[in-house]
Amino acid sequence: MHRSFFFPSGTVLPLLALLLVGLPHRAPAQSAVQAAPAGELARAIESRLPAVMPRVVTWRRDIHEHPELSGQETRTAALVAAHLRQLGLEVQTGVGGTGVVGVLRGGRPGPVVALRADMDGLPVTELVDLPFRSKVRTQWQGAEVGVMHACGHDNHVAILMGTAEVLAGMKATIPGTVKFIFQPAEEGLGGAAAMVKDGVLTNPAPNAIFGLHAWPMPVGSIGLRPGPQMSAAGNFTIIIKGKQTHGSQPWSGVDPIVVSSQVVLGLQTIASRQVNVAYLPSVITVGQITGGNRSNIIPDSVVMVGTLRTFDDAMRADIAARITRTAEDIARSAGATAIVKIDRGGLVQANDTSLTDHMLPTLRRTAGAGGLQIINPIMGSEDFPEFARTIPSVFFFLGVTPKGVDPATVAVNHSPLFFADEGALETGVRTMANLATDYLAGRR
Repeated sequence: MHRSFFFPSGTVLPLLALLLVGLPHRAPAQSAVQAAPAGELARAIESRLPAVMPRVVTWRRDIHEHPELSGQETRTAALVAAHLRQLGLEVQTGVGGTGVVGVLRGGRPGPVVALRADMDGLPVTELVDLPFRSKVRTQWQGAEVGVMHACGHDNHVAILMGTAEVLAGMKATIPGTVKFIFQPAEEGLGGAAAMVKDGVLTNPAPNAIFGLHAWPMPVGSIGLRPGPQMSAAGNFTIIIKGKQTHGSQPWSGVDPIVVSSQVVLGLQTIASRQVNVAYLPSVITVGQITGGNRSNIIPDSVVMVGTLRTFDDAMRADIAARITRTAEDIARSAGATAIVKIDRGGLVQANDTSLTDHMLPTLRRTAGAGGLQIINPIMGSEDFPEFARTIPSVFFFLGVTPKGVDPATVAVNHSPLFFADEGALETGVRTMANLATDYLAGRR
């Protein structure tokens, strides 16, 4: 995979330099003190993987075959809760809707670490020819649609269920507490915020949180970057109000369709010509335009809906003001008016640089030789940072592209052809379990 590197403000350049040249990473002195117990825990994890992995594959296939839309993850949540109870964990259900939380209290004193997986599927009809492909149909926004785990959340749930089983078998030797968070409604519907509101980060309160996401990278590889990694996403709506008239006499009215077309083009100059692209990237996309109902009638108004993606709050505010000014001024020049509404948007997903630095040896070890990549910023978004408002976090990407296949050629997340190689599942369980135990051993 071709990689170029982008250094936002606050990135630790020496850290990246060490990674790029492959030099050994020097962890904080505290890690060296705790190396022995962490090593013992890592060996215990490895010894338990062979027995757990067949079950992880079975769970993943079952969840993939029975996907549920955001906020409707009742079957998945019941599967998770039953498994956690069987392991002897403290289990809470109905958190933030259909969310499930399991608490594993280790046999030794120590801090609290949280691990998160999201559970919801998407209104996408699966086109991948698998024996366990989804055939689920449901209603979505007034239409019948297929439902598919087109973003890999089935993998996330199965991985965290497997991680819980591995660590539950080591309970007596774990120096602290592990909190397993199974989140509903990640796909833009506020599941993380709802769980936080319901107290998921209290009783016990985690000192750090880790999460992962399936991604088109070589199977079993791990990708991440310190600092800003995924953009904050928000929506905007622009209503262009013109004057309705007959299509044969456009001069007798004001055509909002033509004006909206000019606005779309004008918005594209904001990211390409008006903000500093050398600082941080940004994206403005108009994804929906609605207006008119006949070929020979110029309508009274047109509605445009789009998304704004940024990595910086100040830049977001600046671009939002430019969107409003651009739409209003273009509309005014044609005798129309523009009504612009821009929501506050989500949060930038940024990895805590100190915690990332501390956990890089773990990630490098679990990814294997050459398996750890420092990636470019990603314009996609996540609600994982809702958990990280008050505690350090690291979020990484797990490669699911089959061996011998160029990740640049595969169907990406949210595609009906999205495919995740099950070979990545073991790396996922190994990494999540080791992140938890290495963190606890290093902080004990």
